[in-house]
Amino acid sequence: MMTDHILPICIGILVIAFLYSSVGHAGASGYIAVMTLFGLAPMVIKPAALLLNILVASLTVWQFWRAGHFSWRLFWPFGVLSVPFAFLGGYINLPTHFFKILVGAVLLYSALRFIIQSGTDAEPREPSKPIAIATGAGLGLLSGLTGTGGGIFLTPLLIFMRWARTKTASAVSAMFILVNSVSGLLGNISSTRELPLFALPMVVAAVAGGAAGSYLGSRQFSPNLIKKMLAVVLTIAGFKLIFT
Repeated sequence: MMTDHILPICIGILVIAFLYSSVGHAGASGYIAVMTLFGLAPMVIKPAALLLNILVASLTVWQFWRAGHFSWRLFWPFGVLSVPFAFLGGYINLPTHFFKILVGAVLLYSALRFIIQSGTDAEPREPSKPIAIATGAGLGLLSGLTGTGGGIFLTPLLIFMRWARTKTASAVSAMFILVNSVSGLLGNISSTRELPLFALPMVVAAVAGGAAGSYLGSRQFSPNLIKKMLAVVLTIAGFKLIFT
């Protein structure tokens, strides 16, 4: 099935990687949607999406860090417990249909808020360390369970709670996605005892889209444009979780 549809799959991955990386994400939810659409097996989709996520997230972290948007002080409390919880979520293989519907609805609500309430960044106020650590643990578990890196949950939270400016939120989320994608993939491999399957053209498409999107997002796009694009990303992710 993959061989028959490799070109449209790669085009889909290229577009998703560009769009997601421009807002500090890596595209796992989009890759899952594309691969599901073309009939790839569920046991193949989750680890393959995480592998592509790692590649694109690495490029995104690099570009946003070079542009001066990354904050280690903001990142580490969210990241410290997210890694083991993402591993746990990746290890668990449970029926999560109704859980995904709930999460998808939350993402669609977040997208609507970005459309309605876009505008200039508010002055950020970082959360307390206990709140950030607990939040990171919960989002890490969500990322492992859903086969994503968790950025689709963290970025809107950072912006809506006024914990970070838009591009800082994107940069922190990119690193969050990277560490949790690695952890989630290792958890999945530990559970299934199988390495992820992928095709080289898929990797090339993801890298090309991620390189272009992360460069433009970190250096060229305005915060308001990033919020609009983030609304698109959250909408795609929300519908994907609800209907796949």
